[in-house]
Amino acid sequence: MSEKENVIIALAGNPNSGKSSVFNQLTGLRQKIGNFPGVTVEKKIGKTKLTDSEEVTIIDLPGTYSLHPTSQDERVVLNILANPNDQHYPDAAIYIADITNLEKHFLLLTQILDLNIPTVLALNMMDLAEETNLKVDTNKLEKQFGIPVVLISGRYGKNLDLLKEKISKLIHTNPKKALKPFYSFSASEKQVLNDIQSYFPNQTPYQTILTVHHHEQFSFLNGDIQKTVEKAKTESDFKSLHFQIEETMQRFNHFTPILNNAIKKPPKTPGTRTDKIDTILVHRVFGPVIFFALMFFVFQAIFAWSSYPMDWIDAGFGWLTESVKAIMPAAWYTDLLTEGIIAGLGGVLIFIPQIAILFFLISILEEVGYMSRAMFMFDNIMQKFGLNGRSIVALISGGACAIPAIMSTRTISNWKERLITILVTPFISCSARIPVYAILIGFVVPPTTWGIFNLQGLAFMGLYLLGIIAALVSAWVFKKILKSNESSFLLLELPQYKPPIWKNILLNIKDKVGAFVWEAGQVIMVISVVLWFLASYGPSQKMAQAEAEATSISIEQNLNETESEDLLASKKIEASYAGHIGKFIEPTIQPLGYDWKIGIALLTSFAAREVFVGTMATIYSIGSTDDELTIREKLAKAKNPITGAPVYTLATSLSLLIFYVFAMQCMSTVAVVKKETGSWKWALIQFFFMTALAYIGALLIYQFLK
Repeated sequence: MSEKENVIIALAGNPNSGKSSVFNQLTGLRQKIGNFPGVTVEKKIGKTKLTDSEEVTIIDLPGTYSLHPTSQDERVVLNILANPNDQHYPDAAIYIADITNLEKHFLLLTQILDLNIPTVLALNMMDLAEETNLKVDTNKLEKQFGIPVVLISGRYGKNLDLLKEKISKLIHTNPKKALKPFYSFSASEKQVLNDIQSYFPNQTPYQTILTVHHHEQFSFLNGDIQKTVEKAKTESDFKSLHFQIEETMQRFNHFTPILNNAIKKPPKTPGTRTDKIDTILVHRVFGPVIFFALMFFVFQAIFAWSSYPMDWIDAGFGWLTESVKAIMPAAWYTDLLTEGIIAGLGGVLIFIPQIAILFFLISILEEVGYMSRAMFMFDNIMQKFGLNGRSIVALISGGACAIPAIMSTRTISNWKERLITILVTPFISCSARIPVYAILIGFVVPPTTWGIFNLQGLAFMGLYLLGIIAALVSAWVFKKILKSNESSFLLLELPQYKPPIWKNILLNIKDKVGAFVWEAGQVIMVISVVLWFLASYGPSQKMAQAEAEATSISIEQNLNETESEDLLASKKIEASYAGHIGKFIEPTIQPLGYDWKIGIALLTSFAAREVFVGTMATIYSIGSTDDELTIREKLAKAKNPITGAPVYTLATSLSLLIFYVFAMQCMSTVAVVKKETGSWKWALIQFFFMTALAYIGALLIYQFLK
C-alpha cells in the first residue's frame, strides 16, 4: 500500500457490535463530532497512534447491517464505500463483530471484503465469550477469509494494542486479498458490468454493481451517468431486488459453513440471564408499566436535578451582568454586552444541565441494553401515527425540555419518522410553560378541592394531555402529507444486558452538550441580540418622550426608585421598536382578546416561553418581586384604558393558555430543529403551522367565551 500523510481507517460493523466502545477506546478525547455533508447523520472522526511515530485518522461509520441500505445511516455508509473518490474513503478498515453472534455480522464483512478494502476483523466482547466458554478458532478464520483476526474487548480495552499492531502492519504491506469473492455475479450482472465498467475506472466490480443497484441515491453521479446506468439495467433485464436477495443467500451459504467449523459453542442452557429479565421487561402488561415508571423517573430527574445547576447558572450570569455594569460605563455597548450577549449566552448555557441529565440517563439505558426493548414494545402503536418505536423516548423527554428531546431523535433511522417526531415534539408541554400555566390558571379555574384532587391541578394536567393529543393528531396528519420512499419498519437487535461503560456515557454527554453549545448556540445568540435591540431602541423622539413622561409621573406620584425604574422600562418598551411592532400586530391579536402589551409579551417570550411572566411584570410596572401571587394580583387589576374592563378575563386567560399549549414560542427549539434537520425549511414550517394552530385555537376559545 502506498504511503500517505493522512491514513484513514474506517471502523465498520453492525449496530450493537460495540463499535462505539472501540472507537472511544482508540481515540479517547481526540475525537470530534459533526455531520456528513448534506445529511444530518452523525459523523465521528478521531485520531489514534498505532506506534509512537505513526498516527492515523479513525472514522466511525454509522452501524449498518448491509450495503443494500434501508435507512439514512446505511445510505451514508454506501455512498462512502462505493465511491473511491469520496473524502472519507478508507485506506483500510477495522471490522467490529460481536463474537457471541457472528453469523449476523458476517454479511456486511464479506461485502466489504469484496470491495477489496484491506480489513482487520476484530472479534469484540471476548470477555463475554470467556464467561460463556465460547471458543473461536481465529487461525481458521484468518485462513478462510484471508484477513488478520484479533480477539478484543471494547468494554475493557483488552488486546487493543494487538489490534493497532495488526492494522499498522496491514497498511504498510501489500495486503493479501480474500481467497475468492464471496459473491459470484449472474449473467445479467456481468452484462451490466461490461456495458458500464469503463465509466467507473476507479471502482471494483462489486462497487460498480452496488452503483447499479442504488445509483439514484448517489450524489456523486451526474445526470448523464445516471441515464447510462438506467439504460444498461433495462437492456440487461437487471432485477435489483431479486439480485439483492440472491446475493444475501449466496453469502450466507458461503460463510456459514466456515463459521460452524471455526466456532465451538457451549452447551445450550434453559434460559440466559437476558432471557429471564426479558420475561418481565418485555411483558405485554408489565413491560409498558415498567417503561413509563422509568420515563417518569427520567422526567422527574431532568426537572428536579437540573433545577439547582440551572439556578446556579442563572445566578452566575446575573452576577456577571451586574459586575460588568459596575465596571463598564453606562453606554450602549455595555447594554449590548450585558442585556444582549451575556443574556443570550446565559440562554444557551442554562439548558446544559437538562441536556446533560437527559443524555446521562438515556445513555445508561442504552448501554445496559434496555432502550432497544422499549422501542420494540411501542413500535406498532407509534407507527399508526407515523412515528417510530424510538419516538416514544423523545416525546416523553419533551415534558422536561424540547431541546434535548429533539436531539435524541438522532436514533431514528427512518427520515420521515424522525422528521415527524421532531415536528410534533414541541407540543408536549415542557417545564418552561409552567410559570405561564401557573399564572393564568388562576384566572380560569378556582382553587377548589375535591377530596384529594385540586381543580387547578387537574386543569394543569389537562393542559399536558391536550399537548399530547395535539402531538399525536399532528403526527397522523404529517404521516398522510409527507411522502417517503423509505420502508417504515424497526430493525433492532436486542443485545444482552450488561453493565454500562461509563467512559462511553461521559463522552456521549460531552458530544451532545458540545453540539448544542457550539451549533445551536450560535443561532440563539444572534436572535438574542436582535431581540435586545428591538426592545431597547426606538425612534429617538418617541424614546425621549417616553422617558420624559416616566420622569413626570414618578415625581407626580412620588414613586420610589424601584417603581420609577419599572415605570420607565414600561414606557420605553412601549416606545421601542418592539413596542411599535406590538402596536402594529395589535389588530391581528385583538380577536384573541389581546392588547399590544400582550403582543409584546408574545414576541419577547419567543426567547423562551417563561419570559412571558417577566415581560408582563415589566410592562405593567410590577416591582422586581418574583412572588407569583403578587404578579397574579397585579395582572388581575390591569384594566383596558378605553372600556375600563379587566384585561385578564376568563376568555382572554383561557385563550392565552390554549395559545401557549400549541405555540412554538421558543427560539432555542427553532435553532435546534434547524440544526437537526439541516435546513431552515422545516424549522419555519414547524413554527408557522404551530403558530397557526395556536392562533386558531385561541381565537375559537375567546370568541366562544367572550
